[in-house]
Amino acid sequence: MVCCATLKQDIEMGGAPPSELPGIKTGRSTENVKRGSMCNLYSNTMPRQAQLGLFKVSDNRASAFEPLPAIFPGSNAPVVCKAGDGDREIALLSWGFVLLMKGAVPKRVTNFRDDKINSPFWRRSVEQRRCLVPVTSFAEPKGKRPAIWHWFALNEEREAFAFAGIWRSYKGPLKKDGETVEIDTYAFMTTWPNELVASVHPTRMPVMLVGEAAQDQWISGSTDEALELVRSYPADKMMVVQEGLDRKDLMVSSPANGARS
Repeated sequence: MVCCATLKQDIEMGGAPPSELPGIKTGRSTENVKRGSMCNLYSNTMPRQAQLGLFKVSDNRASAFEPLPAIFPGSNAPVVCKAGDGDREIALLSWGFVLLMKGAVPKRVTNFRDDKINSPFWRRSVEQRRCLVPVTSFAEPKGKRPAIWHWFALNEEREAFAFAGIWRSYKGPLKKDGETVEIDTYAFMTTWPNELVASVHPTRMPVMLVGEAAQDQWISGSTDEALELVRSYPADKMMVVQEGLDRKDLMVSSPANGARS
């Protein structure tokens, strides 16, 4: 299954700076903030049938997949997008847009900043190829040797939500001087962290879409409407559910556990 296969694909590797997208004001300067990478590990442990109900996808429009307690860059994971006929589907996409690096290994770019959406690398996907990335928890490390992984979720039951994602098709190498491949890739948006996430990662957190209304607005609304959702999720509505050396979520969420309305 190829996600939204009938839509025209674009190469977005360069070009002149585009005019600004409407509807978003970052309100803070980033020049003096350390730009650490973030959220390169998350889980989606909801059973397939539960995800079909939560994200309003017919069984025949969804790939086969199992619960995933650890999703790393380059992994294939379920993503909800709109097909060419307007219906939703769940396809397995590869995590990380591919950025070609002259003389070096291509880089997988797993997320994008809310203050960088006007970049030609991201802009067309934000306007035309928004998707939902199903999530039950995400992790950030604190410290080194060893790093302690802090897993964030809505609650102990790992209630499902979605990251504000975008997708695009890629044709080219994944390794330096490697063979050409054709894959569909995805990434998701980050913004300034709330107090809880900032205690572990002080500069960024994913844009979290909790509940049917927000998810519908992101995937089906106009660009202006989608960008109204770009904000930090309230710290008092989520929690740290696991801390330690494990780079996977040790709890599988309940099949009956659904997203908030």
